[in-house]
Amino acid sequence: MADDQDPRPAGRRHAPTERHGPGRAVRRMGLLVALVGAVFVVAGIATYVVVGVTLADENITVSDDAAYFAGDAVNGPFTAYVQADTIAKHAEKIAGGKTYAELPQDDPNRDSVMTASFLRASLFTSVVAFGVAALVTVLGLVLVGLGWALRKIGAELTP
Repeated sequence: MADDQDPRPAGRRHAPTERHGPGRAVRRMGLLVALVGAVFVVAGIATYVVVGVTLADENITVSDDAAYFAGDAVNGPFTAYVQADTIAKHAEKIAGGKTYAELPQDDPNRDSVMTASFLRASLFTSVVAFGVAALVTVLGLVLVGLGWALRKIGAELTP
């Protein structure tokens, strides 16, 4: 194609440079991905710590008859899960093997079983929160690694 037939404006007829080339765009995207990953890592770790501290502030101790961690403070996902499981066993014993919904409304144990159900739900919510925080942290690490790789690829694409 002749120079006078080139559809690009006169100032845009040069070859891509480092400033406008694909390598620069890939490096910028890599930086963005790595920064998002770093934010995820910080948010995940902060959430994990906050959930642990908040749970520890409740001063819950794993029951002595628990399968694991008996007598330990409930401040992490494993102790919270074990304590929730132990509460379920206690509630089942109190209710004679029935759930809260299966107990007659005039059963004197209904309030205890209901409270046990609420406590279990709260402990399981903290277990889920720990899991989500760990997932976000790992995802952040993956994004940081991906961003680093994109930056490296972008550098290789740059003339």
